[in-house]
Amino acid sequence: MSNLARLYPLLDDVQLPDDLPYTQCSTWELKFLYLLGRHHLTGQDRIVELGAGGGGSTYALALGLHESPVFDEKTGRLHAYDFFRVGKGTFASEKFFTSGKAPEGGNSFLEEFKGRLEPFLPFLEIHAGDLWQTSDPDDRTPVEFLHIDIAKTARVFRCVSERFLTRLRPGSVVLHQDFAGPRLPWLHHSTGALLPYIELAGPPIRSTLAFEVVRPIPEHVLKAISEDSFSYDEKLRLISAVQERVDRDHTGGIPFRSVLELAKAYVAHYEGRHRQAWQLTKPLLDDEYLARTRADHFEQLRKAYEKDRAEKGGGALFTRLVRKVAGR
Repeated sequence: MSNLARLYPLLDDVQLPDDLPYTQCSTWELKFLYLLGRHHLTGQDRIVELGAGGGGSTYALALGLHESPVFDEKTGRLHAYDFFRVGKGTFASEKFFTSGKAPEGGNSFLEEFKGRLEPFLPFLEIHAGDLWQTSDPDDRTPVEFLHIDIAKTARVFRCVSERFLTRLRPGSVVLHQDFAGPRLPWLHHSTGALLPYIELAGPPIRSTLAFEVVRPIPEHVLKAISEDSFSYDEKLRLISAVQERVDRDHTGGIPFRSVLELAKAYVAHYEGRHRQAWQLTKPLLDDEYLARTRADHFEQLRKAYEKDRAEKGGGALFTRLVRKVAGR
């Protein structure tokens, strides 16, 4: 049993406050964050949350640290990163505001976040803004814990990989909160590249995959992840390696092998291989979970394929017409 697996049997017994701040994490994920803070983390190295949002996940983790017998609130720090505002490119919800709506002329919910986390402010360090600007490229402090709920784009994931994954050491714990998101295949093929150096905690906790680093990660692996230098075929192979290790989440509700197959389609989609993307997608159309939760993904990939086919077909028809006219 992995070090983290021992927390799974405790999930059912966790009682979190009823008035937790709004969050897009499930109750199961919040309970796991609490258990990590309460029973696993020490605060000897950096504890980092990337994508603190409205504060629910930060609160659960901070509460666990507060109740931990080993975490020293005078020296330990929980680092929370986020835009702390709504708007284009932030992927934030107006539900993060106390009123549930952004005030007239304002888009920052930072003050609301501070108010909700007030009991833990003495050991909470808040980093507000674009991660490329708020993270330190020269910081080499080892990271004990990394909660990644911010890598919605390849641009942001590059920052995460360059400035945080490079600071992982044996014993470091990572949580990928968006692992059930097929549109974020960089989470999946990067995990495949890390498999020889990590130990999965167990089944994903709803949409979150948790793992612990158990061997030093070679620099060339981290460089390949941050530079996104894997070939198309390599990315598919790496995702397949994860499929061999991850099936359903711990409740049985999310079929990760199907989710990861759709992530492969997005690898093809982002590389402009729309025919291959649709070929990977078609067998998944009858998957009950994906049909219910990812219909918009299917539509996006279908439209891209049909547009690509029409453009290439039109081009071929034009070429044939030109040749026909030229041959007269």
